[in-house]
Amino acid sequence: MGFTREELLAYAGAEVPDLLPSPCRLLFVGINPGLWTAATGAHFARPGNRFYPALAIAGIVGHVIDASDGMRMEDRETLLHSGIGITNLVRRATAKASELTPEELREGGERLRATVRSTCPRVVAVAGITAYRSAFRQPKAVTGRQPRDLEGAQLWVVPNPSGLNAHDTVDSLARAYRAAADAAGLTDPGARP
Repeated sequence: MGFTREELLAYAGAEVPDLLPSPCRLLFVGINPGLWTAATGAHFARPGNRFYPALAIAGIVGHVIDASDGMRMEDRETLLHSGIGITNLVRRATAKASELTPEELREGGERLRATVRSTCPRVVAVAGITAYRSAFRQPKAVTGRQPRDLEGAQLWVVPNPSGLNAHDTVDSLARAYRAAADAAGLTDPGARP
């Protein structure tokens, strides 16, 4: 599946439904949907996004999920059955996360609190330190386990998997995601990938 620039721009402002298992053990939180994600209806769908390759390398899922054409039912069921959920701080799709306002991010932080209260995950992993700092007014936060829980869930900040994040590799993403998954009880902490 491919999209023209004009086709993708038509998805600006669209929303992508959350993927919320019951029970939820690990809730990944993106910043907001990109246009490709909105067009396919699948989280982290843009070709080149490193989210699913990092999950596979980390041993959180058994294979690299390809969501670039939309999420296959089998892959969706794999995530749900494993207790892995996906949501976003801000619901509206944009071409770049930099289009979001600080107010939108703070409102997204409050919406995330409500989602966490209703789904009760063991661990919440926010993918993106800059968005986390803005959403939760924590300007000095660093990645990793946060000192305070979020509505009873361990709160982690992990690197954003976007290809625009040149600071991290798929392997460094996998290590960060694996640490959050270990805390959620999804993996065997002694069995490093």
